[in-house]
Amino acid sequence: MSSPSNQHSLHHILSCLSDYDPNALPVARAQDIIRQFVTPIHAVEKIALRQALGRVLAQDIVSAINVPAHDNSAMDGYALRSDDLPLDQSRTFNIIATVFAGRAYDGEVNSGECVRIMTGGVMPKGCDTVIPQELTVNANASTVDVPAGKVSAGDNRRLQGEDLANGKVALAKGRIISPADLGLIASLGIAEVPVQRRLRVAFFSTGDELRSLGETLDDACVYDSNRYTLYGMLTRLGCDIIDMGVIKDDPVSLENAFRSACENADAVITSGGVSVGAADYTKQMMADLGDVAFWTIGMRPGRPMAFGKIHSGGKSAYLFGLPGNPVAVMVTFYFFVRDALLHMMNATVTPLPLIPARSSSAIRKRPGRTEYQRGILGTAPDGHLEVSVTGSQGSGILRSMSEANCMIVLHHNQSKVERGDLVDVLLFSGLI
Repeated sequence: MSSPSNQHSLHHILSCLSDYDPNALPVARAQDIIRQFVTPIHAVEKIALRQALGRVLAQDIVSAINVPAHDNSAMDGYALRSDDLPLDQSRTFNIIATVFAGRAYDGEVNSGECVRIMTGGVMPKGCDTVIPQELTVNANASTVDVPAGKVSAGDNRRLQGEDLANGKVALAKGRIISPADLGLIASLGIAEVPVQRRLRVAFFSTGDELRSLGETLDDACVYDSNRYTLYGMLTRLGCDIIDMGVIKDDPVSLENAFRSACENADAVITSGGVSVGAADYTKQMMADLGDVAFWTIGMRPGRPMAFGKIHSGGKSAYLFGLPGNPVAVMVTFYFFVRDALLHMMNATVTPLPLIPARSSSAIRKRPGRTEYQRGILGTAPDGHLEVSVTGSQGSGILRSMSEANCMIVLHHNQSKVERGDLVDVLLFSGLI
């Protein structure tokens, strides 16, 4: 939980924008406002390396050793001096020793001599080249023939510090630790890692028509799916999650929910209750509790959204009020909330990667808003990437998100897409 700070208020930031229109806010402008307002949570803990997967690195990891510690062989073969490499005909070398992985030979290697060496074996003094054993001929216990032109000076040798040099930054602060990073840290002999504490995120859905799993589905009611997609997306981000269930559309219940969420979490996410509606008390409750703006964003799906900071009991939390439609919840989360939460975690935030693909059909689009179409990306018979829409793009059709493997991003100023035009695609792989 964060406490009120001296940062500029959201309304101060908005007042400095000459072209700010909450009823017609471009996606890029909304993203920029959120980026300016959100600040990181500064709390660090040290944990065992095996527990660090997916956590945000709180300090640079600096190598205290050279990896590898010595020049060593990258192949099973024979270590020799590059000055002895035959230029035009085969040459016979005397084998004076054998070196296994992790071992060293302390003697001198003179001209015409070599050392049989295994992968990982320390390069003998004076040797700078390894010829793989499969490129040699007539090998026996004491001699081996090296044909001309098979290797060049320095081949098949790993240099001391080639992977990581002593004193160099191995992993930078803000990195989300991957499986490869675990191995890299282990190779430095580090058993505990400083990481940012997990972000605490509370979320709930609003609406009298919503039913939780296990409840009877009355007429005109629907099961709440948004909390389950939010649970999945927040879990993927590595957040500590507080699922507060479904909150009914009445002021007392809503105020209690907001205050409890604010006092126990760093961020609060709601779904539903931010559009124009007679029963939507949520907007008023948000405004009463903090510094909150209400936007109509130039996008489809997901136009209504609330953003700001609420306060209760001496605590404060960032607030993201998302639309109620299931697809709109996912789209607004990925294009607004995700980066904000990563920034709060002190993670290095990079733009989601977009790749170009050919559209398999025409797509209607008018300039002046950003559209996110659910798509299926594949390879066309001619080998080019091609994407097709999943069908109906209604914001309540959650099935379309399950069927899709990507999102087609049609930018603010973009107009109608013709069949064969290139469009930007965001892959779901690794994201959802």
